[in-house]
Amino acid sequence: MLHKKIQNISVDCVVFGYDTKTKSLNVLLIRRYLESQDKAEVLVDDHVITGYHMYEHETLDETATRVLKELTGLTNQYKKQFKAFGDPDRLTGEKDLLWINNEKFNHRTITIAYYFLLKTEEVDINNNQYQANWFPVKDLPNLGFDHEQIIMEALENLKTKCLSEPIIFELLPDRFTINEVQDVYQSILNIELDNRNFRRKLISKKCIIALDEKQTGVSKKPSQLYMFSKDVYEKLFQKNYLISI
Repeated sequence: MLHKKIQNISVDCVVFGYDTKTKSLNVLLIRRYLESQDKAEVLVDDHVITGYHMYEHETLDETATRVLKELTGLTNQYKKQFKAFGDPDRLTGEKDLLWINNEKFNHRTITIAYYFLLKTEEVDINNNQYQANWFPVKDLPNLGFDHEQIIMEALENLKTKCLSEPIIFELLPDRFTINEVQDVYQSILNIELDNRNFRRKLISKKCIIALDEKQTGVSKKPSQLYMFSKDVYEKLFQKNYLISI
């Protein structure tokens, strides 16, 4: 069944993932590549976040979920709609116009932006048809359209949200150390946190459950493992700050 697109409304998705090995907050980007008709010249070769036009029968949330599923195969991930981007000049760069003319979509497209949080290892980038790859938010490649602005504004929203809701656990394994939680906060907020103060505040939260387990396969002394209980959080910490910095 063919679905009818709304030609001037799109949904763009900033997909954040956290790499526990490099301690880096990353964003999933796809390659944008275009050659001249005779293939003698590369016209466009950069990266963009993923997005697509909205279908007439869809809600905005449904479009965002579809875009993520097509890119990663994942559903039911944390998502947040954070802003609309409708500057008349947002798609008027030289390379952007070449791409738009080739793809034949509206030059005056308004996009509704979402961000998703997921674990980097959940995405199979080796078999991804869009040539998707993770890039650190601190070291982004050349980006098309206004996508650098969209990513930076998504990051600013994430900074605020992660202090009032326990969404960072969407980026971590189900079992984690206190140091890993601190590393995620530091990578998002781009600040250094006091180790002792952070540990004391975090383990005092009833939604952070100490497990009868420790790390395995590490060269140093293994650390205590914990888990986050969403049920406990929802009962006891409605709208409360998870940590205070």
